[in-house]
Amino acid sequence: MPRLFIRNFLKNNNVLAYVLALAFLLISMLTAISVGSVSVPVLDIVKIIGADVFRLPIADQVDPVYKNIVSQIRLPRVLLAGLVGASLAIAGAAFQGLLRNPLADPYILGVSSGASVGAVATLFFNISIPLLGLFTLPVVSIITALLTILLVLFFAKSVDRTMRVETIILTGIIFSSFLGAFISLIIALTGDELRQIMGWLLGSVSMRGWSYIGIIIPFFILGSLLLLLNCRELNAMSFGEERAQHLGVDVKKRKLVILAAGSILTGAAVAVSGAIGFVGLVIPHLTRRLWGPDHVHLLPLSILTGAGFLMLTDLISRTIISPTILPIGVITALIGAPVFGLILIKQRKA
Repeated sequence: MPRLFIRNFLKNNNVLAYVLALAFLLISMLTAISVGSVSVPVLDIVKIIGADVFRLPIADQVDPVYKNIVSQIRLPRVLLAGLVGASLAIAGAAFQGLLRNPLADPYILGVSSGASVGAVATLFFNISIPLLGLFTLPVVSIITALLTILLVLFFAKSVDRTMRVETIILTGIIFSSFLGAFISLIIALTGDELRQIMGWLLGSVSMRGWSYIGIIIPFFILGSLLLLLNCRELNAMSFGEERAQHLGVDVKKRKLVILAAGSILTGAAVAVSGAIGFVGLVIPHLTRRLWGPDHVHLLPLSILTGAGFLMLTDLISRTIISPTILPIGVITALIGAPVFGLILIKQRKA
């Protein structure tokens, strides 16, 4: 099995894809940490990260101001943006493969809105589950995200027993609108919590810190592993559920696992950063166009590209009209909405 994977890896020119994706991620990370109101030299960033991560005795050569900026402010912010971007990108790639449509993503299917309802309700009612502590917010968001996608599929099946993709997407949009109205109701009733809730809804990784990275990492690892372990099943289901069954795939079980994994990733991402739209639409679509539809490579490449993309998007959001910081969701919507329209037009022409 490992030999077959390596042979296919080399034969399909995937080495180049991974090299470019890793280079894009590294350049995005260093640029996002370096650029800001105070510019930090890249060599100093490498020294600081080397001292913090690998315990190398090289940080004494760095200005203490740079140390504080990188270690306490920019590095956790950039890493959090990368984890959120990676989570949304791999979830979007899985949903697109499962539903066999490049227009499917957590935002459009209503999963992000469902997770947002859970996060906003947790903040508004000050919910704290015993033994979970800080993990209350992502757990509630994941539960509401999973319930949302299950309700979307149930409603779509009751309307159209063939469950055409167009029906599922329209149902997702209906649920997004309904849940958006519910969130607006909570905002209308909100007093002092309004600023915190609005920050969540617009999407941001500003002023989060290392604790938020600790919150998202377990869910990112769990959700990503579940999807990567089902990448071959996604390949089979992308040709249709009947054909997948003929190939020996337990479609119902695998579909539930994939939907649960996507909801885990989306719920955790929304819990730490708010509803950031279109990342799960744009990144998997571009990655598929560049490197092909094989989910064995599409999923990990989406992780790398999505992480780098949101790092750069966050950099733009905090520097384009500095010192004012734009919500990161505004930038992703400005990029993603036109791409969504182009994909839709191309699909209709086809």
